[in-house]
Amino acid sequence: MSEARSRVRVLVLQYGLGALDYAVPDGTSLAPGDIVAVPLGPRIITGAVWEADALPAKDVPDAKLRAVAARLDVPPLPAPMRRLIDWVADYYVAPPAAVLRMALSVSSALGGDRTLVEYRPTGTTPARATPQRTAALERIAGRQGTPRDLARWGQVSDAVIRGLVTAGALAKVEVAADAPFPVPDPDFAPPRLEAAQAQAAAALVADVEARAFAPTLLDGVTGSGKTEVYFEAVAAALRAGGQVLVLVPEIALTAPWLDRFAARFGVQPVAWHSDLKANARRRVWRAVGSGDARVLVGARSALFLPFAKLALIVVDEAHESSFKQEEGVHYHARDVAVVRAQLEGIPVILATATPGIETRVQVERGTYKRLDLPARFGGATLPVIRAVDLRHAPPPPGHWLSPPLVAELQVNLEAGAQSLLFLNRRGYAPLTLCRACGERVNCPNCTAWMVEHRLTRRLLCHHCGFACPPPPECPACHAPGSLVPCGPGVERIAEEVARLFPAARVMVVTSDTISSPARAAALVAAVEAREIDILIGTQMLTKGYHFPGLTLVGVVDADLGLAGGDLRAGERSFQQIAQAAGRAGRGAEPGRVLLQTHQPDARLMRALVAYDAEGFYAAETEQRRDVGAPPFGRWAALVVSSEDEAATIAAARAIGRAAPVLPGLSVLGPAPAPLAMLRGRHRHRLLVQARRGLALQDVLRDWLGGVELPSSVRVTVDVDPYNFM
Repeated sequence: MSEARSRVRVLVLQYGLGALDYAVPDGTSLAPGDIVAVPLGPRIITGAVWEADALPAKDVPDAKLRAVAARLDVPPLPAPMRRLIDWVADYYVAPPAAVLRMALSVSSALGGDRTLVEYRPTGTTPARATPQRTAALERIAGRQGTPRDLARWGQVSDAVIRGLVTAGALAKVEVAADAPFPVPDPDFAPPRLEAAQAQAAAALVADVEARAFAPTLLDGVTGSGKTEVYFEAVAAALRAGGQVLVLVPEIALTAPWLDRFAARFGVQPVAWHSDLKANARRRVWRAVGSGDARVLVGARSALFLPFAKLALIVVDEAHESSFKQEEGVHYHARDVAVVRAQLEGIPVILATATPGIETRVQVERGTYKRLDLPARFGGATLPVIRAVDLRHAPPPPGHWLSPPLVAELQVNLEAGAQSLLFLNRRGYAPLTLCRACGERVNCPNCTAWMVEHRLTRRLLCHHCGFACPPPPECPACHAPGSLVPCGPGVERIAEEVARLFPAARVMVVTSDTISSPARAAALVAAVEAREIDILIGTQMLTKGYHFPGLTLVGVVDADLGLAGGDLRAGERSFQQIAQAAGRAGRGAEPGRVLLQTHQPDARLMRALVAYDAEGFYAAETEQRRDVGAPPFGRWAALVVSSEDEAATIAAARAIGRAAPVLPGLSVLGPAPAPLAMLRGRHRHRLLVQARRGLALQDVLRDWLGGVELPSSVRVTVDVDPYNFM
């Protein structure tokens, strides 16, 4: 064996370690990308063979190297995927092993082929043919699945299915755990596109056929048919034998999208989300790696799946802030999607009705192409938007809906039309206050108020998840029965609607009530069947839903998102309200939108009412340009945390004192974070501002690498921060 092949560099999945060199066993051939098992101390851990010049490692003599234990029977990570991991680790100042872990997130997928045990009816009648067993066998006739599947289909308990197995009415069948997925047919049901749609679709198809990097903003008003347009690019990628990745903000909300995909391509796409069972995750991961999963839809983590033949990436609702990962590696999936497309040499489509300023600036610079869909599909018109000035038309005391909005709800109910009330605040009330002493009920782990959820009779912290029953007395002064809810959440709005319209059929839609694709599908079915008169929900209802019978949208508190004053508050509020308004009037009947606000003359409200997105974004963009904020400058947040408050303060000050003095670089802080305690850890923040041309990541690595901190202190680096809490 030649000297060059006697050792390999392996990026190991071990916290705190980077790359390590290992010896290649005799008779074994290893190449970059191979997934391997390697010894580390007394354990065997997983890693990936890497290019030696891409990652540094400790110089160990050949004689002291331990040998690779085995090459695992999975497809290697392709070169574009390895370069993506390198880029993400470098740009977001993250350990490469942490990024690799996102690509190798399914450990069971690395273990080779497997079989599963399923059962099918034998056609025999059990000796004890109880009515329950007989009914179950009738319902599962001709089906095959796991005991749990059969119990669900048969509408019986698992015990009944086990009894049928014992009685010989169900036979065991071994099946491959990695059965192939159905292949979408690009020519199953081609749509009839309107002229503007056809023109945009042709441009996207040409990009796919060119097989080159081509970032495109597909900018279309709500209801303009953006999905049908980019479906034609998906079809082109399928015809070329490639794979397609479609990123969505929340997989729980994709039920209507999945139905539209199946109507167009004959089968549903492969889905990737947190609700998948372990066996299903393994099957998806391996199908992606082998190229058998042709179209995959998933949330941001799907971006790190090891696609073998990726031909197109689509980022749907590309403006959504939920594409920003706030735990672990703080990446933004929209931006990483563009980088992955560049490394793969393929097109990427950013589809949205409200593109972010960063995306708009890329269009202005000529980096991205822009395709416009300025009108709704099928002759539908955009809704009329008007502001309700709460200073002149306030709700009655103890209420939250203004007389004009109540009147419009009454009109809609009498007309048999559907309405949506939008308030981006979960629960019943955001604050519980003692009327005797003024005490606010706070989370014991966070500097955050506990939110009352009356439907579940709990107080809940929306930051750490701590929950408890509402206390019978004030925790401070112990006055019994003194705690009162302050402010409205969606549950409180639902309570008010029930008092105003007792005959109305109401549904509350939040992440608490719609937590899976199945529940989202049930919501869509109920609304389309006209079983719901008034929807009351948070931002979950603003993302892509198409309800033709919904003609009225009321924004309960249009000023809510402007509080807090972070960089993107105005932009996010505009996007969120515009998306909520876009749910109205998507069918034959025109829509109308009422914005309840105390600031009807604010630039944001005037722009929404006048549909002046360009004017609003121009002003917001100039503000950012003036202060050197992204995308005209570079920002990074450093969050210092520890369970020990004194250690947090000392570490934050030490980092602040060590801050480099460079032209074009300024450091603000340290200071207590607005959320000064989170999950039991005290938090201080520093904000780093840099001119665009400065090598910010190198500065951060050199700076933080020179500060010695106790092991109890954690420093989180967030490049391009979206959350300022």
